Amino acid sequence: MRFTYLALGDSTGIGVGAREGGGYVERLYRRLLSLRPDALLVNLCQSGATSADVRDDQMPRAGRTTPSLITLGIGINDVTWQSREEAFAVNLEEIAVALAALRAPVVIMNIPDLALAPAAARFDRSSYERSIEVFNEHVEGTAARHHFTLVDLFTATKHLRGRKSLFSPDGFHPSAEGYEEWAEQVWPAVQALLVSPANARP
Repeated sequence: MRFTYLALGDSTGIGVGAREGGGYVERLYRRLLSLRPDALLVNLCQSGATSADVRDDQMPRAGRTTPSLITLGIGINDVTWQSREEAFAVNLEEIAVALAALRAPVVIMNIPDLALAPAAARFDRSSYERSIEVFNEHVEGTAARHHFTLVDLFTATKHLRGRKSLFSPDGFHPSAEGYEEWAEQVWPAVQALLVSPANARP
């Protein structure tokens, strides 16, 4: 059976804002090919996607695949568009249950600290950051309940202290350099799953 990498999420998964090289998904896939040259990428990420979009639009298509590895990065748009925290938690749990049924290892990323983004200047930065932290509590709880591998993008991006070169001209989406940083953070988790025969499908 061919090794299939299934990616779910929002515009960061398709590289909006990067002038070249794609988003973190394509950058992970290129790394993956060094270990699994036969790997196939199924990228279902959509620009503007919320957790409800992943649940309603991406998961039905995901259910028709046989993944060997899954990544999920969602929540940025839920926070930015001020979705209700409770609705996000329910959506995420429903996504997690469906992903668990696919019986492949899942790497889930929490929401990066976009309060440091230049575009966040139009918001109350402290309130925006607090909202991200609250939503991330649900991401972390869901990961723990379902034994998903959690990558802490929030702490990683906070340590980068909002370096302007990490953001695209829109001041919100990552630049190519920013996506490369994200991929660097996620890759060790993916690599650890790949080298464990008990975790990844052949």
